[in-house]
Amino acid sequence: MWLVLAFLSATLLGFYDCFKKKALKDNAVIPVLFLNTLFSSLVFMPFIVLSQTSLIPDESILHVKPAEWDVHKYIILKSIIVLSSWLFGYFGMKHLPLTIVGPINATRPIMVLLGAFIFFSERLNIYQWIGVILGIVSFFMLSRSGKKEGIDFKHDKWIYFIILASLLGAMSGLYDKFLMAPQESGGIGLDCITVQSWYCIYQSLMMGITLLLLWYPKRKTTTPFSWHWSIPLISIFLCAADFAYFIALSEEDAMISVVSMVRRGSVIVSFLFGALLLHEKNLKSKFADLILVLLGMLFLYFGSR
Repeated sequence: MWLVLAFLSATLLGFYDCFKKKALKDNAVIPVLFLNTLFSSLVFMPFIVLSQTSLIPDESILHVKPAEWDVHKYIILKSIIVLSSWLFGYFGMKHLPLTIVGPINATRPIMVLLGAFIFFSERLNIYQWIGVILGIVSFFMLSRSGKKEGIDFKHDKWIYFIILASLLGAMSGLYDKFLMAPQESGGIGLDCITVQSWYCIYQSLMMGITLLLLWYPKRKTTTPFSWHWSIPLISIFLCAADFAYFIALSEEDAMISVVSMVRRGSVIVSFLFGALLLHEKNLKSKFADLILVLLGMLFLYFGSR
């Protein structure tokens, strides 16, 4: 079941990336990200309130359990990691083609796999090593495709932003496994709805402070903010994708390396969006790079079954 949920999460995540790219076009990044976190927190706030008033029963999957500081400190740390990843990712996505950003993000399972190898003793077999090598090769091929659009992977700061976002995202994935895994498996055993609800709220508070301190005082001299219909859709699809993802990780036999890899299948949706609707350039060479990424993901999948 956890594998089905991982594929569902990947599809929803692909649409999330598409709406995010649409919302960021010629728009201020920090207000868009703030509204994303705000709408996400508004989605989950009713679950917290209704759970505390017992209108959502304890046995329901939507019940948010009361949590002490010992739990909240772990969730706050997750909020910081994810928000840092998003800040780098949003700025990078605004300035780079979606057909470049998607395949770079799709190499994230390699980072997660190596992290799982180190921290969770998930041993790599020959198929998984082949997948890792293909992912690394695809990254260098993608840098060659980027040069045709004037994007130098060695000197373009937005490329480094996307890479940092991917590294932080991989760190978040490993941390999620620690949060969701049962205590007998070395985790904390938190339930997914509690983590997702509170980390959305903490992120909203953090972004509200960031908005007031960094963007608002300079709003007249920097990129202006404009409302777009895609902004609330970012939150809706992200919440749905993360909910499926957290439920998948909460299952005892779930492997973070496989779940993370499957979620990167979202690149197919975002790549098609960039190609068909945004009419981005050099699609033939990028498609070859994408095929290599997907082939590497297949080796990771079959090696992890």
